[in-house]
Amino acid sequence: MKNRKSELFCRRKLFIAFLIVLQALFLVYAIISTSRSSELIGWALSLLSVLVALYIINKRDKDAYKLTWVFLILLFPIFGGLFYLFFTAQTSTKKFEKKLAVIESQSRDRFLLPGNHFETACRDAPEHIPQIRYLQDFAGFPIYSRTATKYLTPGEMKFEYLLEELKKAEKYIFLEYFIIREGIMWNAILDILKEKAANGVEVRVMYDDVGVFFDLPHKYPQKLQSLGIQCIAFNPFKPFLTTKQNNRDHRKIASIDGKVAFTGGINIADEYINAIDKHGHWKDASIMITGEAAWSLTLMFLQMWDLSTPDTEDYSKYYPWKEEECTVSADGLVQPYADSPMDTENVGEHVYLQIINTAKKYVYINTPYLIIDNSMLSALRLAAKSGVDVRIVTPHRWDKRIVHITTRSYYRDLIEAGVKIYEYTDGFIHSKTFVSDDTVATVGTTNLDFRSLYLHFECGVWMYKTSSVMEVKDDFLLTLEKCHQITEQDCKSSFFPRLLQDVLRIFAPLM
Repeated sequence: MKNRKSELFCRRKLFIAFLIVLQALFLVYAIISTSRSSELIGWALSLLSVLVALYIINKRDKDAYKLTWVFLILLFPIFGGLFYLFFTAQTSTKKFEKKLAVIESQSRDRFLLPGNHFETACRDAPEHIPQIRYLQDFAGFPIYSRTATKYLTPGEMKFEYLLEELKKAEKYIFLEYFIIREGIMWNAILDILKEKAANGVEVRVMYDDVGVFFDLPHKYPQKLQSLGIQCIAFNPFKPFLTTKQNNRDHRKIASIDGKVAFTGGINIADEYINAIDKHGHWKDASIMITGEAAWSLTLMFLQMWDLSTPDTEDYSKYYPWKEEECTVSADGLVQPYADSPMDTENVGEHVYLQIINTAKKYVYINTPYLIIDNSMLSALRLAAKSGVDVRIVTPHRWDKRIVHITTRSYYRDLIEAGVKIYEYTDGFIHSKTFVSDDTVATVGTTNLDFRSLYLHFECGVWMYKTSSVMEVKDDFLLTLEKCHQITEQDCKSSFFPRLLQDVLRIFAPLM
């Protein structure tokens, strides 16, 4: 029976993919047909492509995206412009953007329910006022004081702490993950969720529909709902060419009663806790926050939940400190943040750039992918040329071959500027961490690639002088012991491999 369900599930997914390809082929056929009317249409579409190219060049967007689209239009002058309009001018996407803007506007003041620590933060961390002010005043994510942090690595450690905190839940459990896959990890969590739901705890689960494309049955939300667990598949995948399908929920958030929350790179699947061997040892990282700042991640979850449902709710009823004061002792300053592809503000990228630009001694970075635009590339190179010790760890064992080749194409430029590049040889490193000067760090879900930085919903936690800052640093240095340093000699290649890398970098924004 299980094999039968799996077979039907795969057929459904393949049928959807077939419909998308069929739509694209139909569009091409309509354009290249040899009839007189098709010839006139071809001329009109070529003119449209020229106008679209001019529009793209003058549009406020990343240069890498502009280059990719203009290159595609030059490569396919007849239907390149039409495809761009068809791909970007979607009514469903505009409605998506509008709804999210309303949700964020209506809930923005709820982030400050624990109080405003901005003045205190500016006094305690004067060198980071631009970062703090940007996240709080512009992006809308306040800085918190009465919060404790715990850096959790690898995934087995996060799993242990998560199970312990889930068992303590009294009012609600909110889980939002890009991937949920049945197995040891999810089954252990689900057992707790079922028990808590039966005892009156409100349990909500949200996962990305593309993230679980081949992993969960189509009607899995109904299965969880039969167990008393509310469940939503975010942005359900449909057989239509639309930019909305490109905007995935890549966040990983667990909130327990709004008092404890987790985020980081760890999804709910067995490879993340090394229960199965997928690409060698899976090295990942998460952050647990207890106290005021946990409320911020709780609100992020509620915003995404409302974005996926027709209803809206009063978020303040979930605020945990209405009847009692938060007694958690301050462990430095903590500022959770989120990023959305529905606006022109790249919050995750700006957090990373601020850390790089303010570093005086060092910046240590873990990332599974290194596919970046000129602004990030220039910031890393400038920091290294200015005497900052810039080190980046990427995987040696890849999960996506083409992406790994593209990642390596950036090594040469960075190493020439003095950046030290290492590859994790024990397996696959999936951590997304920055740490600098023994004072600041961020742990989150944002990879150093175009998809994470500009197309996905992401989140993270920026920290100043918390105990976990040094934990991130110490873990990075320990990780180096299982890494191979890449040299300029390693980056030398023959003509054709280098040509392939150069071509792939043109299409990097689409990866």
